[in-house]
Amino acid sequence: MRSVSRRVFMAIALPALIFVLWWIVSADSTSFFWPPLQTILGVFPETWFEGRFAVDVLPSLVRLLIGFAAAAAFGIALGLAVGTSKALRDYSEPVLEFMRAIPPPVLIPIIMLFAGIGDTMKIIVIAFGSFWPILLNTVEGVRSIDEVLRDTARTYRIGRGRRFVHLVLRGASPQIMVGARQGLSVAVILMVISEMFAASNGIGFTIVRFQRGFALPEMWTGIILLGSIGVALSIGLQVVERRTLRWYHGLRQSEKAR
Repeated sequence: MRSVSRRVFMAIALPALIFVLWWIVSADSTSFFWPPLQTILGVFPETWFEGRFAVDVLPSLVRLLIGFAAAAAFGIALGLAVGTSKALRDYSEPVLEFMRAIPPPVLIPIIMLFAGIGDTMKIIVIAFGSFWPILLNTVEGVRSIDEVLRDTARTYRIGRGRRFVHLVLRGASPQIMVGARQGLSVAVILMVISEMFAASNGIGFTIVRFQRGFALPEMWTGIILLGSIGVALSIGLQVVERRTLRWYHGLRQSEKAR
């Protein structure tokens, strides 16, 4: 119980301190571009919860989750294949390194030519960018599995299917979750960037519209909303990780206790 309370305190202490400092520093601000935090928080509910939540926030979250889910599915599947096959890794590595080096925002105009300016384009951009951290971490996770364990499994004649599930997939799962956390951060960024190109709704589109209309307090509320969404998604992924990798965290705690 004490450890849980300590983790909760550490999670909220720094954000709370930042908000307090922001409130104090901006309290007497008369700058048009730097409104007081009290003003920003005052317009937050009416800005996002009186009509815009269903029109702008929900579509952004749906595109984000679909793109991230597609990236996770393809990234893990291809990463497991590349990690377990040396021949496939040798053939695919130059292409993967070339594609990984291309910034996803650069491809937005090209993707728009083929996918249009609708939700499909935005989902592809999100999936493409978040795909690479998941893929590369999955490959590294498979490659880092101890060869002694592989040889032991072969010696006991454990079938390929069971070796794949209980040795390869389970052994690579901690690194896969690292890639998922990195991919989720990239997905949030690309969600906003993709909505700044020929969009008609979404959080990114609305923030740009506020900026161009000089509605600065409303623009700042969008930035706070994005940060809050990022934190909520990160916490949700940590909960999934804790439940999925309970065996791994228990093993690490037992090793620390020795």
